[in-house]
Amino acid sequence: MHWDDMRLFLAVARAETLSGASKAVRLDAATLGRRVARLERDLGAALFVKSPQGYSVTMAGERLLASAEAAEAAMRGAADGLSALRQSDQGPHSAALSGQVRIGAPDGCANYILPQVCAAIVDQHPALDIQIVALPRVVNLSRREADFAIAVSAPTAGRLTVQRITDYRLHFAASDRYLQSTAPIRRLEDLRDHQIVGYIPDMIFDQELDYLADVGVARVALASNSVAVQLNILRQGAGIGVVHDFALDAAPGVQRVLTDAFSLTRSFYLIRHAADQEHSRLQRIADLLSHGIKAEVSRLEGKVN
Repeated sequence: MHWDDMRLFLAVARAETLSGASKAVRLDAATLGRRVARLERDLGAALFVKSPQGYSVTMAGERLLASAEAAEAAMRGAADGLSALRQSDQGPHSAALSGQVRIGAPDGCANYILPQVCAAIVDQHPALDIQIVALPRVVNLSRREADFAIAVSAPTAGRLTVQRITDYRLHFAASDRYLQSTAPIRRLEDLRDHQIVGYIPDMIFDQELDYLADVGVARVALASNSVAVQLNILRQGAGIGVVHDFALDAAPGVQRVLTDAFSLTRSFYLIRHAADQEHSRLQRIADLLSHGIKAEVSRLEGKVN
């Protein structure tokens, strides 16, 4: 079996559709379908169950998937090794990172932390291309939606490496304009008299984001699945909601309230494929991301009064 066959098989297994996979491998869907069919004939086994919903791997496909991912990891490792060798031949000033890396993150981190962190990394490594994918759900590393994922809870399944980066804090907050025009907020019970801004309840993709579950808030008057949208609603003076402390620097005129009565601590985790830990390039990027995110959260939280 040739590596190109395994590469195409991986693309279909991860995208679960020919159309999705064709974009990843830059091959038209019809040709890709013929290549997959030829691979199945050569192996004498069905690798996929085809349905109107797409392609799902069979038991034989699952066995090949493990081997194909190992081969992919070996290819990446070989490329990293050659890159390191070239850099050592060129001298100590050539250890710059290059190529493309994609980071998936919840939009709070993607909007208020990663832009500064990634800008600093690219400033140090101009040949490195960084893509930030802000998704209102957990990034699927198994389908290679990203090289790294930032998450607010640690996964318990999959061949993944999980590294806790740092804690961050959240409090209720509202705009100065809102606080000046409404009834005082002195206790959690007072929230019943105020308009609440928060997540769309049935679109909370991680239990760690269900901030209002234990506060007794029965109604969210203005809701969004985006942290950035929620914060902009608060800036309009439309209500009170839970805000990341690190985001307040981007929202002048919004201040924390009920800090003695309500405070949450959550954590960011850096997640990647276990096999990628052997790649020096990805390990260096992981270290830069981890250190950068930790430092940026600390800097921004330190600016909160």
